Amino acid sequence: MTVTRPQPRILQGTFVSVEPLTEAHLADLWPALGVPEVFAGGYGGGPAGLPADEASFIDWMRAGYLGYADRMPFAIRLSSGLDAGRLVGVSTLGDLDEAHANAHIGWTAYAPKVWGTAVNPETKLLLLGFAFDSGYNRVRLQADAINVRSRAAILKLGATFEGIQRQHLLRADGSWRDTAVYSVIDTDWPDVKAGLLARLDGTAAPSVVAASSASTATGAGATSRDAAEQEPRA
Repeated sequence: MTVTRPQPRILQGTFVSVEPLTEAHLADLWPALGVPEVFAGGYGGGPAGLPADEASFIDWMRAGYLGYADRMPFAIRLSSGLDAGRLVGVSTLGDLDEAHANAHIGWTAYAPKVWGTAVNPETKLLLLGFAFDSGYNRVRLQADAINVRSRAAILKLGATFEGIQRQHLLRADGSWRDTAVYSVIDTDWPDVKAGLLARLDGTAAPSVVAASSASTATGAGATSRDAAEQEPRA
């Protein structure tokens, strides 16, 4: 299948809308992502990368997500339930390489209150489908090697573990990060898609209020099943 660079568009699911990221989204993402829990797993280079305030966050997001020729960043918005319309995350279809039919889904983070809900599996279902429908034959996913929760979430999607890139990236505090690399290839996609659809079947609409109450009862994020693949911008 010939690879065609897709045009950014809204990807509509049952629970989330994955929409091309613009400057207008950035301030609304601050309450969702500008918290220590999000950066703790490696997003933004780790805890030291957490911007100090909303203005710094907007500058950081603008520099890391917007204006890249080989990246399509997306904002993730709840589209059903009590909190429909609320922005809860960000992800990117990036490292677009038509010559080798490769892409990378990364630069991903979600508000902690939607960890363990339908948000991550449906976002990945939409983005993987967008890539494979455009002719890409391999999609890479990755996480900081020490982020056990994110690595488990990637495996649960149905991705295959490929190995560890040692001293791959610098964290915000100057330490070296080893990166765990996973992939889904075109021949995997039918089974991965079926698995994601099965997970979503009968799932309740994400609710920020309900998720917040649940995390308080169990210890913040202690039982989250689908954390972000929290990656630095590089």
